Amino acid sequence: MIVVTGGSKGIGRAIVEKFAKDGVDVAVCARNLESLQELKDQLSQYAEIHIFQADVSKKEECQKFIEEVKSLQKPIDILVNNAGVFVPGAIYEEEEGAFEMMMQTNMYSTYYITRGFVHQMMENKKGHIFNIASVASFMAYTNGGSYAISKHAMLGFSKCLREEMKPHNIKVTSVMPGATFTASWAGVDLPEDRFMKSLDIADLVYSAYNLSNSACVEDIIVRPQLGDI
Repeated sequence: MIVVTGGSKGIGRAIVEKFAKDGVDVAVCARNLESLQELKDQLSQYAEIHIFQADVSKKEECQKFIEEVKSLQKPIDILVNNAGVFVPGAIYEEEEGAFEMMMQTNMYSTYYITRGFVHQMMENKKGHIFNIASVASFMAYTNGGSYAISKHAMLGFSKCLREEMKPHNIKVTSVMPGATFTASWAGVDLPEDRFMKSLDIADLVYSAYNLSNSACVEDIIVRPQLGDI
């Protein structure tokens, strides 16, 4: 089974669709239950789709999601920490609370949910964790602000976790896309083909997962063909 956070749209949804259509059972959470139900209706012909409403910026909802997935009593082969939020702004003038909100959504949820599922993977001596970060994980850019801080933290988390999991045969991959056509870019006056597609990211995750046990893609960096926006 694959577990995906923030899977009702964008990159998360594309990953859910990619694996479900290959017959992999899915547990997915998002804030919008209606979108999750639509996803389930679309994909139930291919695999079991278990949907859970959760706002992972809140620790108690992360814990609730973890317990709900565990109650399915299915082995977790893949965890995709995808839930995230982007609000542009400079560190010195962001709205009060922007830092906390983006850290809680992007980083804290990744930490809590990984800790919730990784012990089962360790017991089974297999698993693959994908953390959906960003090119903002390793570079600074104007108006990156707290978003870039949170994504830098995600990359550091992945590196530490990867070292810890090596003896347990668990792979950890950081996925760092550039501009991808998702709701985060809504309203931007640029043609859609200037962006990557969410399916591009899903294809990379799927390919990285399907390597042999002796190989691990540690970092995936992918940008639009014409470069960053």
